[in-house]
Amino acid sequence: MLFAWIVPTAIWLLVHFTAEACSKGNVPASKCPRGAAEICDKGTMTANTTSHVQPGTSISLLCQLKPLQYSEQCKIAIFFNSSELISNYGSSVSTGFLVRTYGKHMFTCKRVCQSKKRLICGIDIESGNPPDEPKNVSCIQYGTDSHPTCTWDKGRLTYINTTYVIQLSNGTDVLCVSEGSLNKKFGSLALSKLNFDSTYTVVVAASNELGSAFSQPLVFMLIDIVKPHPPNFLVEFENSSATNCTFFWHDEAQAQHWRLRYRPLTRHTWSTVESLNSEKCSLYGLEPHTAYEFQVSCKIHPERGLWSNWRTYQTQTPEAVPTGLLDVWYRQQDVDSQQQNISLFWKALSRSEARGRILRYTVTFEALGTRSPPAGEVHVTTQTSLTRVIPRVGYKITVTAENSRGRSPPASIMTDLGTQDLPPPQKVSAVATGNSSIFVSWKAPVASAAAVSGYVVEWADTPRSPRPEPCPAWVKLPASNLSTVIAEHIKDNVCYQISVFALYRDRAGQAASVRGYSRAKAPSAGPRMYTTPWANGILVSWEAIPVSQQRGCITGYRIYLQKNDGQAAPEVYTVSNVSAPRSLHITELQPDEPYTLWMTASTAAGEGPWGNTQLLCLESAGHWMAVVLTCSFLIILACMCYIPPARKLLHSLLSVLVPQWQSKAIPDPANATWAKNYLSMKPELSLPPSLFLHSTGSFEEPETTQVEETLVKTEPPALRDKLLFGSGGNGDWPPASGPGQEELGYRALPSPADGEVYEQQLPDPYKRIAVEEHTQTVSEYITNPITDTAAVCLPPATGATDHLPELDCNPLAIFPTTFLTPILSCEGNLTLDTVKINCSSFTM
Repeated sequence: MLFAWIVPTAIWLLVHFTAEACSKGNVPASKCPRGAAEICDKGTMTANTTSHVQPGTSISLLCQLKPLQYSEQCKIAIFFNSSELISNYGSSVSTGFLVRTYGKHMFTCKRVCQSKKRLICGIDIESGNPPDEPKNVSCIQYGTDSHPTCTWDKGRLTYINTTYVIQLSNGTDVLCVSEGSLNKKFGSLALSKLNFDSTYTVVVAASNELGSAFSQPLVFMLIDIVKPHPPNFLVEFENSSATNCTFFWHDEAQAQHWRLRYRPLTRHTWSTVESLNSEKCSLYGLEPHTAYEFQVSCKIHPERGLWSNWRTYQTQTPEAVPTGLLDVWYRQQDVDSQQQNISLFWKALSRSEARGRILRYTVTFEALGTRSPPAGEVHVTTQTSLTRVIPRVGYKITVTAENSRGRSPPASIMTDLGTQDLPPPQKVSAVATGNSSIFVSWKAPVASAAAVSGYVVEWADTPRSPRPEPCPAWVKLPASNLSTVIAEHIKDNVCYQISVFALYRDRAGQAASVRGYSRAKAPSAGPRMYTTPWANGILVSWEAIPVSQQRGCITGYRIYLQKNDGQAAPEVYTVSNVSAPRSLHITELQPDEPYTLWMTASTAAGEGPWGNTQLLCLESAGHWMAVVLTCSFLIILACMCYIPPARKLLHSLLSVLVPQWQSKAIPDPANATWAKNYLSMKPELSLPPSLFLHSTGSFEEPETTQVEETLVKTEPPALRDKLLFGSGGNGDWPPASGPGQEELGYRALPSPADGEVYEQQLPDPYKRIAVEEHTQTVSEYITNPITDTAAVCLPPATGATDHLPELDCNPLAIFPTTFLTPILSCEGNLTLDTVKINCSSFTM
């Protein structure tokens, strides 16, 4: 026991005294050139301490002038860094000063004469700490052929010049080397080359003007401080297995021990293999198609020395046959009675299940229920969904994933047209959890012939689009699970339609649905509504609020109806069945009473703002009846005018209703007695026109001859459209009736003056009497039938007089589709002063 503490103590004493000698011989203590006193030409300045002190030391300063002759009397002052500490008249001055900070303190003595200052002398005092004991001394040599380097911690800052010396001893010789590093916290020093057979002792000595310190001795052999270089290595994978590999490495000749560690790049923990004494190593059970990081290190001696740094190598393991089973789901929709639309969805395999890059998916449809089932219909796709229109029968559908090494086990699902015998789960509920997730629970279905093998929970935003979503969200659960928390693609303030299916031997039964949300707010907008008069009230309909403004599941609507007088509170109609058609019939509204209508929507968080407002006022039933009757009469009348039999009946009805004089025809001047006498006496009355027309500018109107004609009405002919004026090229009047047809409705009675000659002879110009130019078209009369009120019907001036037809001047025959009354009266005397005369027929 005595030997256990004597030997280390002896070694420390030997090194300590050796270090003292090395320090005195090689690193002499430096002296301040000014010391504690400074002698100058004009005086001296002294301090009662050395030039290096520690903070907290009190210094006494004295300044004295040499006995010189000065012409004027001035003050002597002591300054600290240009700040005056004390001054007085005389040949000396002294003061005390307490050192509080680290660093150099400059004190000066000056002679102050008025505004001028002259330097007499000065002294510098440095404040700092003695060196701490160097700690954490270590030495290391990188590689077997380099030089060792020793490092240590210097401790606290000294703020003054401090020297560090390494004293290296091999038991017989001592080598002192001064540090050349300027780092204030850590010391570093390179030594000369050492050999592997010697034992070395290292001591770090630190000294300054305030003291010195020595580190604990470090005793070592070179094999203990050598750190080899990292080895180089190679990784080879076996062809038959992607999970096994072999490592080969080589390093410096003297390294005899290695260690290996590895990890996937996605993890932070390492798997380590140590105590290897060969340059070959095999690993088993690696993950296929996974990026790995491998690191290798070595050292010279198994029990002594330092490990080298890690050599890093990254690579990816080869692929392997997929092992995972695809999670498949489907949706079925009937196209018609013969075809159906099957949409298949499946989730991609995880990285550990895929064991490589999936190149394709193979989907096989096998029809069920056929006596001799044909070969399955196979489809290949690179997507995770497939939609096909296939015959409307049951199918067994299998899906596999394939990479470069093979296919995964087939995942199968059964689609059956009849699910009535497969009951849904019971009492499905959804509870908001508030952290972007929903808790869904249910009860097992009622007893059925088939056993439940699991459940499928599916969710989607509401309102769901009529077309299947590209990739719905779902989760499959074992039959023992009757609840789950769904969080995939769940967002706050969104309403979801959640459906739970029971699986019966891979067949999905009927679904039980419920709406749910993770967190809700009151709607940010109200519904847009429309009103329509309906029965004895109004029908209110509205549009669904946009999904982004619902901010949860809509739980109900409120419709407010208030009279505009504002005396009563509004009536509130609550609609709680949000799945029903968005409409409400409001009855018992008072006619001619103005109302204001508005509407709101609510979620579990509260009621939202108003939507649009409507102003209502129902008219009384009498007003509506008058409008309906008037419109009905006009519609019937318009229809009758376009049907010929109805038009004739209407014409007969109007003929009875209008006054009697309106139905009389205009007399035909061709039936006048004077006209007939004129035709018989035409040869005798032929006279030159020059007898009557002496000049074109002086023409006198002959005396008017009164003509009286009595008309009797015969049976009216059937109403028919007749053309009043012809358009023949010879200018003749067309006959009103063909041969064998009846005469016009009016004929002239025999006059007592028939056969007698008028007392006044007709002049020759009246041979040219005409109603109008023959070239005038019918359209001119139709366009403005009442403009020319002087138009009468006269026979042509030439031609035979025995068979002249009577003109039909009935205006109703001209305008069969309009209700025009005769514009000329046939009662009284007919004067010829209103008859138009064509003067172009006179010959000069």
